Amino acid sequence: MEVKGGKATITFDHIGTGLYAFDLREPIGFAICGKDKKFVWAQAKLSGQDKVEVWAEGIKEPIAVRYAWSNNPVSNLYGKTGSVTLPVTPFRTDDFPLVTKGK
Repeated sequence: MEVKGGKATITFDHIGTGLYAFDLREPIGFAICGKDKKFVWAQAKLSGQDKVEVWAEGIKEPIAVRYAWSNNPVSNLYGKTGSVTLPVTPFRTDDFPLVTKGK
């Protein structure tokens, strides 16, 4: 992940021939946070075969991005290799401690 101008750019390895947003023009399912570590839903756009730019209003200096990070995520980002498309799996760029129910 690289941050520049209030946007986080995620570069993917092993993506085949490129990224693809299924059924919509832009990818959905991204969240972003600033120094307060409070995630908000983000906007995203494909920016090259292996890159996605992520940003949200009110987040001036992003420090982490999550994709499809929920129990029942709504997401649409796929990687293409020839005629095969496979979904991008959920991921996070942070290593913040996770909250466990009951604690």
